[in-house]
Amino acid sequence: MFNIILFGPPGSGKGTQSERLIAKYGFKHIATGDLLRSEIAGKTELGLQAKSYMDQGQLVPDAVVIGMVDNVITDNPDAYGFLFDGFPRTKAQAEALDQLLLKHEEKINLMIALDVPEEELIIRMMNRAKTSGRTDDADPEVQKKRISVYKNETLAVASYYHQFGKVITINGQGSIDEIFAALSEEIDDHSA
Repeated sequence: MFNIILFGPPGSGKGTQSERLIAKYGFKHIATGDLLRSEIAGKTELGLQAKSYMDQGQLVPDAVVIGMVDNVITDNPDAYGFLFDGFPRTKAQAEALDQLLLKHEEKINLMIALDVPEEELIIRMMNRAKTSGRTDDADPEVQKKRISVYKNETLAVASYYHQFGKVITINGQGSIDEIFAALSEEIDDHSA
């Protein structure tokens, strides 16, 4: 298997590029928001645990999220690999993910970070608010908070994987096709 983390700040294009990479390579997509919604809708034990935290306005503990990721890995032994999108978000989650993958005799092969200037991120979030119905993207306070959380908490994930030589940074500006071509080139180079 070839496992990657697509990494970047809110508005960097992770969702758009994930869809294209999944279509081209056959990755199994792991996005924690989707996992949470699916487990809750399925009324699984982990889903019910997650819902109880969410109903109280609390973050879902890492152990519950890792359990959900474990289920996806276990249920997809023939996948080309896994594309992690929006996860891990903290160094502790990255360490837990590495331990989980080790249990499955797997590892993160590559983290590809999309680099986009903050001004461009805000423009993209504003545009996304108009086209996708994500009205929270139009709120300047929400935008600032998301970018701040990314800088103060999530960037540590890149530092963690950087120590293992697994981080490649791609210019996240340009056309969707140009960015996709750069991502594909890195995946092809590292998976050969």
